[in-house]
Amino acid sequence: MAGHTTEAHPHGADRLCDAGDRVYSRAVRRGRVSRQDAESVPCLVELALLHPDPDDMGWLVPTSPQEVMTRLLREMHEHVVATQSRMGEAVSAFEWYAALGGDARSPAGAVAIRVLDGLPRIRAAMDEATEACTSEVLAVQPGGIRREDELSEGLHRALALRRRGVRMRDLYTHVARHGQGLRNYMELMEEAAEARTLDEVTERLIVFDRTVAFIPASPDRTMALELRHPALVSYLVTVFERLWRLAIPLTAPLPDTGIEGITHRERSIAALLAEGHQDAVVAERLGISVRTCRAHIARLSETLGAASRTQLGVRIAQAGLDGPPRAAELQPLTVPNRPGSPSDR
Repeated sequence: MAGHTTEAHPHGADRLCDAGDRVYSRAVRRGRVSRQDAESVPCLVELALLHPDPDDMGWLVPTSPQEVMTRLLREMHEHVVATQSRMGEAVSAFEWYAALGGDARSPAGAVAIRVLDGLPRIRAAMDEATEACTSEVLAVQPGGIRREDELSEGLHRALALRRRGVRMRDLYTHVARHGQGLRNYMELMEEAAEARTLDEVTERLIVFDRTVAFIPASPDRTMALELRHPALVSYLVTVFERLWRLAIPLTAPLPDTGIEGITHRERSIAALLAEGHQDAVVAERLGISVRTCRAHIARLSETLGAASRTQLGVRIAQAGLDGPPRAAELQPLTVPNRPGSPSDR
């Protein structure tokens, strides 16, 4: 019966159901109401609006409206006080957690880390940063040969920066050297831009005036982080500068490997294979396709005279290709004889 009452009369004393309102009004006017008349509205007893008449248990007498109102106001006051207390606790907890991460905003009041979801928001933020930039842009562009659509997508920003005399420095992988689109882009930028290349670079990074940086926040690069925290931006600038110092200008040729018959790219592949990386990982890090990577590995195996991957690892170590070039490799080295030669028997 109680369960049924809860479902049939889901209300409080301040909002009686129609049947309860009629019976309670009658009880207030007459001073009491019979139990039989109140059977259809057990909510009145549950809410303490009616209670048994001590002189005759067959009747119910009403609680005075003044007492009901006082009780309701007291309950409402207690609820407000409890809510205020919870709000205070929530504010204190938030302030405590916020203090753990230090200042959540940059000195200028901008949000230190902002998530940009979707290419339109990323492009809009990049355009805004471009307009505000006055002196320098640093960029790391991973991958292989730069596609025409990638270069043209940011061309309007680069041209705007060039018109304002902003200096641009870009880092690419060595593979990007083989793309005519990049060379055309650099010629268009004239003295405003300078590019250097490395065997491999970090993920994409763009820094404007050393105050705001953009990095990917998802593998497909449809989400990005806009960073304005001075410590984070300073760290990224330091990473860029150290890579820049190690990189080779786009206008300069790649150095000779010092080992006859082995190209610079094959040397890079050999070093990554020596670290235990799979073909797909090697290809991704160097910005080439897996098919191209395997073609280089096959040529490397042939040059070093390796009949298997295990033997290739041994020959890579013997030729000193398992790490950076050493001083002894300034002169061309003779690679091991292929299997079947007299000295290999």
